[in-house]
Amino acid sequence: MHNIKSVITPRFLEAFIVTSTIFLVISVSIIKFDSVPHIPILFSVLLLFGYGFLKKVSYQELEKGLVEGAGAGMSAVFLFFFIGMLISSWMISGTIPTLIYTGFTLISMTFFYAIVFTVTSLIGLSIGSSLTTVATIGVAFIGMATAMDLSLAVTAGAIVSGAFFGDKMSPLSDTTNLSSTIVGVDLFEHIRNMGWTTIPAFVITLMLLALLSPEAAGASVEDITAFKEGLLATGMIHWYTFIPLAVLIILTFMKMPALLTLALSSMSAIAISFVHQISTVPEIFKVLFSGYVSSTGIEEIDSLLSRGGMESMMFTIALVLLALSMGGLLFTLGIVQCLLAKVESLLNKVSSVIAASALTAIGINVLIGEQYLSILLTGQAFKEPYDKVGLAGKNLSRVMEDAGTVVNPLVPWSVCGIFITSVIGVPTLDYLPFAFFCLLSPVLTVLFGFTGKTLTYK
Repeated sequence: MHNIKSVITPRFLEAFIVTSTIFLVISVSIIKFDSVPHIPILFSVLLLFGYGFLKKVSYQELEKGLVEGAGAGMSAVFLFFFIGMLISSWMISGTIPTLIYTGFTLISMTFFYAIVFTVTSLIGLSIGSSLTTVATIGVAFIGMATAMDLSLAVTAGAIVSGAFFGDKMSPLSDTTNLSSTIVGVDLFEHIRNMGWTTIPAFVITLMLLALLSPEAAGASVEDITAFKEGLLATGMIHWYTFIPLAVLIILTFMKMPALLTLALSSMSAIAISFVHQISTVPEIFKVLFSGYVSSTGIEEIDSLLSRGGMESMMFTIALVLLALSMGGLLFTLGIVQCLLAKVESLLNKVSSVIAASALTAIGINVLIGEQYLSILLTGQAFKEPYDKVGLAGKNLSRVMEDAGTVVNPLVPWSVCGIFITSVIGVPTLDYLPFAFFCLLSPVLTVLFGFTGKTLTYK
C-alpha cells in the first residue's frame, strides 16, 4: 500500500482534521454505541470520498485507491481462510481437545495466567507467528479458563502478550525479518538489541500476571475433573492427535510458506480424524467451511469445541478489506504522506526522533489498522532523521517492533485485533488492559529514548 501515489497534496491542517474526524467516528461508534467496526469504517470511506470530491479528485482515482488498498490485504485474506480451516480440522482430529485435556493435566490453577503467558511465549517464539499461536494454543487456553471459571479477559491478555512476544523476538517471524531488512540491520543483531526493552517488559508482565492469578479452590478442581471426563468421553483424546501440531512446528522451522504450512497441517489433521470417528468426504467439506459442531450433550464442552471453518473468518475478512480500503484512500488523497512529512520536519533531538517514530508506528496502527504498513512506513520515514541525530539503524528497527508489531492487537479495527476477537471470542477492549507486554513495550522504548539508555550511536 505504501506504493500508492497521492493525487493531491493536502495542507497539514486539512489532513489533521480529516484524520481526527475518522478517529472520532470509529472510536465513538465502537466504544459509545457498541457498533461493529464495519459500519464506522464504511462511513469513514464515504467521508474520504466526500473530501476527495471537494478537492476535485475524480471518482475513478478514488475508486482506484480503494481497490489498491484492499488488494494489499489479499495475502492476509487467504491466510485467514486457511486458519479457519486449520481450527476446524484440529477440532475434528482431536488436536485442540487433546491440548486442552493435557493442559488440565499439567497446568495448575495457581499462577494460571503467568503459565499461559509463558507457554504462549515459547510457542510464539518457536513458530514465529502470533496469529497461529492464538488460533491454536490460545483457543485451548481460553477453553481451560472457561472450564475453570477464570477471567477470559485476563486470559486473553496473557495469550496476546505471549503470542506477540514470540512474534517480536522469533527469527522466524515475518515482522522481525521485515523490520531488520528495511533498516539494513543483521537479523540477530536486531533481536539482541530488542532485548533491552523486551526482557524488562516480559519480566514485568510475568510478575503482574502472577499477582492476578487465582489460588486453587476445591470447587474449581471438581469442575476441572468433570470437564476432563467430558473431554475423554468425546473419544478424541489420543497421543497421535499431536501430529498436526508437530507438522506445523516442523514446517515452520523448515521455513515453509505460511499458507502451505497451514494447509499441510490441516490435511494431516483431516487424515487423523478418520482414525477415531466415522466421517465422510461431504462431512469433512462441511466442517472445513462451516466449522466443527460438537454434539457430546455437555453444554460447556459443545460450546467450547464448536468453532472454526472458513465461514467463521468472513467477519474478519470483511473488516480487513474495509480497513485496508480506507487506508488506500488515505494514501491516494495524500493524507498519510502529509502527516508523516510534518512529523519529520519537527525532529532535531534524539528523544524527539524516537518518540516521534514510536508515535508514528502507533498512529498508523490506529488509523489504518495494518501491522506491516506500520513497520514499512515508520522505517522509510525515519531513516534520515535517525542518521541526522547519529543513531544507529538498529535503534529504529527496535522502535518499529516495540510500537508497531505489538500495538496492532490492541486496536479493535486492526487486522490482528479483529482476528483475535473472532478466534477466541474476547473483545479487543476487554483484553486490552491485561495485554501488559503489548502496553509496556512502546512505553519502555520511548522512556529509554528520553533517558538515552540502551541506545547505540554511529
